[in-house]
Amino acid sequence: MKPDIVKVRLEPLAVEVHVPRGAGLIGSLAEHGVELPCGGTGACGGCSVRVLAGTVAISHADREVFTTQKLEDGWRLACQARADEPLVLHCEQWQMDVLADTRTIAAPGKHGLGIAIDLGTTTIAAQLLDLNNGTVLRVETELNPQARFGSDVMTRVRAALEGQDLTSAVRAALGAMVARLARGREMQIADVLLVGNTVMHHLFAGCNVEPLSHVPFASPSLGPRSFSPIELGWALPPDCTVRFAHCLGGFVGSDILAGIVATGIAESNELVALVDLGTNGEIAIGNRNGILCASTAAGPAFEAGAIKMGMRAATGAISHVVRTGDELKATVIGDVEPRGICGSGLVDAVAAGLRSGAIQPNGRITDGTKIYRVAGPVVLHQSDIRELQLAKGAIAAGFRILLQKFGADLGAVSKLYLAGAFGNYVKTESAIRIGLIEAPKAVVHAAGNTALRGAKVLLATGEPVLPIIQHISLAAEPSFQDQFVDSMSFPVHEFPGR
Repeated sequence: MKPDIVKVRLEPLAVEVHVPRGAGLIGSLAEHGVELPCGGTGACGGCSVRVLAGTVAISHADREVFTTQKLEDGWRLACQARADEPLVLHCEQWQMDVLADTRTIAAPGKHGLGIAIDLGTTTIAAQLLDLNNGTVLRVETELNPQARFGSDVMTRVRAALEGQDLTSAVRAALGAMVARLARGREMQIADVLLVGNTVMHHLFAGCNVEPLSHVPFASPSLGPRSFSPIELGWALPPDCTVRFAHCLGGFVGSDILAGIVATGIAESNELVALVDLGTNGEIAIGNRNGILCASTAAGPAFEAGAIKMGMRAATGAISHVVRTGDELKATVIGDVEPRGICGSGLVDAVAAGLRSGAIQPNGRITDGTKIYRVAGPVVLHQSDIRELQLAKGAIAAGFRILLQKFGADLGAVSKLYLAGAFGNYVKTESAIRIGLIEAPKAVVHAAGNTALRGAKVLLATGEPVLPIIQHISLAAEPSFQDQFVDSMSFPVHEFPGR
């Protein structure tokens, strides 16, 4: 007997999904980009949807998150909702803003076609490449289907340890993307190369993630992994090789290896730095004589996951803030009324508060209200500013420790590349003002998706001869805690220019 099917319409997405009556909505909503930051436990309140038609029972978690008025207005947690009858839900989607980097790369004239894939925690970007001339022929982008298990790597690790299958989901999604890229040219595909952070590497490859769940985050499974298309169920020639590039250590994955290749750090005589700010914060500093890398837990604040009115870069998110006279002027994605603030807006807002004196260098809100108004109903709480201090302090402390190991000071870096979506959109002057970046503005460059660009280089040319790349475990560094505490305060003044 066929199950009784219920129709659920998602607005303003104009999408209709069909689910068995009484079934949970978590899977269907995740496929269409509804955020599930804590992986569906109901603990964070980040997956709010509003019932416009039909009825969704109020759960215990709903009562913990929403006020009585909000519940009466129809607000529910998507991860707790079940479809007992036809529904119309108002929900917001992640902004599909993937940095694809379609530039042609230098290629040595290899035969055939290849596919480069950047497997990110939130988004996936894949490109079909002509290995003869380095031209990008097709592009595919998609949300990572593992998002239904949580928005950050640690919730994914926890879900895997609890027995959830995160491997099949991402392999199937990538297989569909590869099929679309290769359509009509399947027999010409010679090589597929994936890069990603360490957790994505382990989950795709089916490696045990338990070592990544606790200090010292040292996994024995960091090496490259190779697969046959038959093993993965991908529609590619049987002699095509699918490879996931090796990680550098701990939470520093092959995406940073690719970033090192893309930015030319290994070819420089002077010190060059790469900072990738996403769900995790990764740093690489070095030159042709050697490279040091490390990771820090920074993402929840920069992606607004730990901020009370935080949200990803979607419609209604404040993305940028400037002070005009005595007022803050906010840029809102979609040019609508603001309903939250994303990472770049958070950094801008705090930088503006520091410049005006509304926020003190120790992070306290000056007027004593513990509320800093940004625009419309959107405010920052004292706890939000503390979260930003924790995140930026971790990045700054890691940066300082790597420099110290080179015997260099903060002014020694000749170029500093900011990678990833956040690094591409955050204002450099704001990042410098809050002390997230300790470098003159002249040396800071938005580098875009260095992981994908580096993956294309590795795919077309093979891994170049690189200097020794050493992973530094910040958790094991005796000076990290002191540096972290010293880095939490906001600078009194802007970083001096050159």
